[in-house]
Parts: sequence; C-alpha cells; structure tokens
Amino acid sequence: MRMANGKEGLRLSVLDQSPVTVGSTPGEALQRSISLARRVDELGYHRFWMSEHHAMETLACTAPEIMLARIGAETSRIRIGAGGIMLPHYTPLKVAEVFRTLHALYPNRVDLGVGRAPGGGPMEALALKRSRNAPMEDDFPDQVSELLAFLDGGFPANHPFSRVRVMPAMPGGPDVWMLGSSMWSSAAAVEFGLPYSFAHFFSPVKTREAVEAYLREFRGSSYGDVPEATVAVGVICAETQEEAEYLAASVKLLQRRIRLGDRRPVVSPEDALNELDTLGEVPMEEGEWPRYFVGTPSRIRERLEQMARELAIGEVIVNTIIWDHEKRIKSYELLAGVFGFTGCRPAIQETV
Repeated sequence: MRMANGKEGLRLSVLDQSPVTVGSTPGEALQRSISLARRVDELGYHRFWMSEHHAMETLACTAPEIMLARIGAETSRIRIGAGGIMLPHYTPLKVAEVFRTLHALYPNRVDLGVGRAPGGGPMEALALKRSRNAPMEDDFPDQVSELLAFLDGGFPANHPFSRVRVMPAMPGGPDVWMLGSSMWSSAAAVEFGLPYSFAHFFSPVKTREAVEAYLREFRGSSYGDVPEATVAVGVICAETQEEAEYLAASVKLLQRRIRLGDRRPVVSPEDALNELDTLGEVPMEEGEWPRYFVGTPSRIRERLEQMARELAIGEVIVNTIIWDHEKRIKSYELLAGVFGFTGCRPAIQETV
C-alpha cells in the first residue's frame, strides 16, 4: 500500500459516529462530523466512513447516507462511505438507488459497507422492521445477493428484477464492503468475494482469526481477484502519554456505560474520571490488542504498524471519540503528522 504522500506504508482512514458530548446538541455533533471530514480530507486520510446507529443519545448519525451527500460536497479527494448500512432494515433496491445517487454525485469516491447488526436494541430493530406480520427473518445473504445484482445488473435474464434499471445509471458504481465483528462476517465476505472490514474497536476477541480466515480462504470474484481487509480501531493521540490517558477517560467511561445499557452523551475527562472511581475495578481488556490505542504519535504509529504487519493488511480505519472536538481533530492531525501525510501541519515535538 502507498501512503497519502506517495511513500510505501500503512494507509489510514476514518470511521466517525457523530458522538454527542455533554453540553452540546446532536445537531452540533453532526456539524462536527462535517468539520472533521474536511480536515482529514486536507490531511490525506484515505476514506471517511460514517456509522449507522439508532435511538442512542451517545451517537447522532442515524442516516449516514444523508451525511455523505453533504460531506461529499465539502471534500475533494477522500473516499466517502457508510460503515455501514444495516441492510436488514432496508430493501436492497432502495439501498442501491441511494448509493448509485451518491456515486453519480461523487464518481469513484463512494464506499458502501453493509452489515447485518441492528445498530440499536431489540425495540429499535422491531420499529425499523420492514414487515411486522411475521417473525424476524435472517435473510441477510439473500439481501446481499440482491443488492449486488441491482448494483451490477447481475440478475439472470429470466428474473423479473432483470427489467429494473437502477437509476441514476452511471459508469462504475460504489465499492461494496462486508462489515462485521465475527467469524460469520468473515465467511460472508469470502462467500461474496467482497473486501472486508472488521470492527475491532467494537469486539476485539476474533480480530486475528476473522481477518486471517478471510485472507486465507478468499477465492476472488467479479469484484476483485485480491483480498482486501481492514480493521477499525479506536485511537486517542496526544503530545504526551499523560494527556492521551486523560482524554481517554471519556471513552473508557462510555464503554463501561454501554455495557450497563447506559447510552447518555460523552462526558468530559474530569467527570469521567470521577464516575469511573465510583464504578470500581475496570474489566480486563479482551483480545490480543486493545480496543483503543492510547498514547503519543510515535507510540501509536509503532503499535498500528505492528498490528497491520501481523494481520498482513495495508490499511487501518481509525475511530476517535474525545469530549473536546478540537482535541479530537488534533488527535487526527498528530497521527497524520507522524505518518508523514500530505497536508498535515509540522509535527509538534512530543514528550514521552
């Protein structure tokens, strides 16, 4: 892989969830996502993906496709995409139309990541259900097949949907990715011959097993002969280890709260530290690597490159949740600086 400045090296991308912080509104969180997209486009990150979550006070982005329409107009180079669209909530034709529209607006810049998770709790999944006249059916593989056929005109001639022309019809189309955090998603990416992104920051236990199985078993398809895998990891980068650990208190509390079913907005590091003290011992990290890499630029670069090297991947997707938006942007700037990306400001001398 090539870095954004043309040198060989690890490629970095961004996954944003529009985190809502205490003292701000969901609307402001969405505006901050647009601001972040502009900045990482300038810095030289490769992709900017937005997630889909429902009925969570913590995360404001419920409709990534709407955000992508705006972000595409606010950026010039970076790939934009959904990380991802929770396909069980939608009909494949509608998803194909939405992402063909984005592709028509921003040719050769659009990614469509699909997943089968609900992006919320059981009640939200029921409310989003396409039909409530029958028990919930796991027809995700059929949905993926239909989506790909609509995007690529791949229905057999005798299929009734072969007469459906997905508009706007333009050369090319969005790149489709399989998303997940399990061995099931790894096998699905192999079955459909799609690129694969593993949500390590969400569930780090199966990262190595899932990625290695995908790379080993990939057989190729009309979408590509070579497997392409990424992992999405949490990162908090600061000029000193002490500051990074302090900023990370907010996301540590967020993770503890989510385990308890508490989805309130992100709090300041000071308030997070106070609340963490009342919750007692922090559960041990699961998995070979932490969900969040926390530290100085050089330390994080070393750990990301080590992870990518061991997994034999050329790209890592970075997710950063920090209460202070300026500190969040600074984290991405410091990371871009240590990787030598085009567009970054001169790196500040870090203190270990």
